[in-house]
Amino acid sequence: MKHNLKVVIILLVMFLLAQYIGLYISNSYVSRELPFGIEKPEFRQETSFASIFFAVLIATAFAIALIKFNAARLWKFWFFMSVWFALIISFSVFFNQLIALITALIITIFKVFKHNIIIHNLSELFIYGGLAAIFAQSLSIFSVSILLILISVYDMIAVWQTKHMIKLAKFQTKLNLFAGFLLPYKEKKQVKTAILGGGDIGFPLLFASVIFKSIGFKALIIPLTTSLLLFGLFWYGDKNKFYPAMPFLSVGCFLGYFLAIAL
Repeated sequence: MKHNLKVVIILLVMFLLAQYIGLYISNSYVSRELPFGIEKPEFRQETSFASIFFAVLIATAFAIALIKFNAARLWKFWFFMSVWFALIISFSVFFNQLIALITALIITIFKVFKHNIIIHNLSELFIYGGLAAIFAQSLSIFSVSILLILISVYDMIAVWQTKHMIKLAKFQTKLNLFAGFLLPYKEKKQVKTAILGGGDIGFPLLFASVIFKSIGFKALIIPLTTSLLLFGLFWYGDKNKFYPAMPFLSVGCFLGYFLAIAL
């Protein structure tokens, strides 16, 4: 097992919470505008996967450049603005826009400048719902399926071949500015950290959000099947090894979708 069972269960619970909170947030924006006049991207649904995948590649290349030049301050600024932006969208579902903006700002300040593991993980529960709300309406079932496949292949290359995703994860962890869940724990008097990257949370949520707008509440099964495959990865994974999670999560997404339409 990659981590002890207690740690794995906590990660799975946080993953599920992020999925269901995110689905609520994303679905809340189906019939309403984003706050502060933020515009949703206008892509052709059947080809939108290409634009989003290309944006992922550009963002990754930029992140790698920051690592190469050890541009910690620029990374901190980029991280700060990204978190604040996503939280504003998410919190605007629960509060009026001004309160959402101020609350998101306070949490982001603590997350970036006063690192606390509880605040870090609690904020991660809401970030990906805001991002899904931006892109879910621009994707069809076909395009989000192709996007998952592309991201899964890319994840395997980035972890097993070029290994730049491992370098990126270590750089973020070192700065305490990690996009995703962080869970430090002790094992044999050593402090270890279990992580689950932001993409591993966000892309399954995006898939489930697109399916939800098409088939409704039956899509709620998708986070469950995805969590099952994630548990399998943790159960069979070796300690101190990095694995691309997206291929496993994508299988869970497709399994959940097929079960949902079969019900």
